[in-house]
Amino acid sequence: MDTMTKEQRRKCMQSIHSKDTRPEMIVRKFLFRHGYRYRLHVKTLPGHPDIVMRRWRTVILVNGCFWHGHTDCTMFRMPRSNVEFWKAKIERNRLRDLRDRLQLRDMGWHVITLWECQLKPKVREENLQGLLYTLNKIALDDMRHGDFQPYAFPEEETHIVAAEDEFEI
Repeated sequence: MDTMTKEQRRKCMQSIHSKDTRPEMIVRKFLFRHGYRYRLHVKTLPGHPDIVMRRWRTVILVNGCFWHGHTDCTMFRMPRSNVEFWKAKIERNRLRDLRDRLQLRDMGWHVITLWECQLKPKVREENLQGLLYTLNKIALDDMRHGDFQPYAFPEEETHIVAAEDEFEI
């Protein structure tokens, strides 16, 4: 049973935004402090990834545990009211996320997923250092293989490269 009235719940849900969330801002500030530059929510890419690093053909998805249905996470709990609606919605979100990640990989992008629970204060630094490690590994691998060229967006030039592995921190 919901403890809020329908109007209170409506206002609460309307105040939740999909861009510039607290977890996303933590990752963006960390990357900028460490010299990484990026674009935000690029509309020409599937799913409008949160952070796009063209130089390394890498996208970073910063997912909220509830909205993206993070399995085996203490922050994800199915609501007790309107259960069928929420099950369907979260399952649609999961399927959409999977489709977008696969499309990005097929386009030659490295995909890194960070979850909201990984950015909580107790584990944040360890996971952000893991992100740096992953980005450095991608850059080194690209340099070793001679693939160190930025991906050209469709408005600039059409250029598709082979897909790489998907990373989850």
